[in-house]
Amino acid sequence: MRKTSEWVSLGHPDKMADYISSFILDRYLERDPMTRYALEVQIKDNFVTLGGEITSQANFTEDELTLFVKIAVAQIGYTKCYQNTWGAENTICDQDLVVTHHIGQQSPDIAQGVDASGWGDQGIFWGMAVNDPTTNFMPKDHYLARKIGQQLYDIKYAGLDIKTQVTLFDNEPEEIVVAIPMLPKHSEQDIANAVQFCCNGKTNYKLVVNGTGKFVKHGPIGDCGTTGRKLAVDFYGGNCRIGGGSPWTKDGSKADLTLNLLAREKALNFLKKHSDIQEVHCSIACRIGSPEIIVSLYDGNLNELTSYRETVNPAAIIDRFFLRKPRFAQLCRNGLLS
Repeated sequence: MRKTSEWVSLGHPDKMADYISSFILDRYLERDPMTRYALEVQIKDNFVTLGGEITSQANFTEDELTLFVKIAVAQIGYTKCYQNTWGAENTICDQDLVVTHHIGQQSPDIAQGVDASGWGDQGIFWGMAVNDPTTNFMPKDHYLARKIGQQLYDIKYAGLDIKTQVTLFDNEPEEIVVAIPMLPKHSEQDIANAVQFCCNGKTNYKLVVNGTGKFVKHGPIGDCGTTGRKLAVDFYGGNCRIGGGSPWTKDGSKADLTLNLLAREKALNFLKKHSDIQEVHCSIACRIGSPEIIVSLYDGNLNELTSYRETVNPAAIIDRFFLRKPRFAQLCRNGLLS
């Protein structure tokens, strides 16, 4: 059986958008842990658009929000020094960004459901766990794609805008694809060495580096970035159904974040109690204004193992996952399920 997953670095335009929104959310939570937040971000060339709804005791000016955007982009690595290395025609720098703002407050129709200790939306959410502690109980193809991409991003050998894709055949790497900005001074052999390191020294796979033959123009210069477009990267790659929306751009009162985390937790807990099962999937359904959820657990072939209704207090789940703390940028950087 073949399984394939991809991963993208924080320097990819879509993940840049996720990170900017997460970084701004942290600034609000530092001042008001009860902030209600839903902020989308789009970044293209030197232009950033912020749009959404924020209700908070923290009141930031547009100039302050613009500064937060620039700090987030600099933290990712797109600085003046980096741009000087690659050329302004090929990448961006934090200092040049122009930010526009379209931000209102949370709809009272949504707020009344959350205020009543219910969920603020309806939806279906999925989690999974694999019986393999060496991969953090994540699918191996997803784990390895992330490991390779994170290594290439962390060593800062070449460019920041990195994509990796791993195909397993009978649970071993068959093909690994890497897209990474490179200048003439960079060597494909050095990239191959980094990949080999992540594969515990193995080389019995096909490695493709920059399949088009050239990758120099990158980041938001090469591609428009938008929040919420890398859900397979954020969750389980090609191994699990995806429910709800993006876990980023939202505070903990949003089911897209909290119930996806709860589904992962329930899958993990079930797996640890039934060690003979190799793979567990969990779906959770909720409805607006009610704390009741419907939980269903399945094996790897999606045969139902059990299902039940449960009443959960959203505030308790938020506190259990520490979602009133300013930790969203860290989660975005390290991976939601890491």
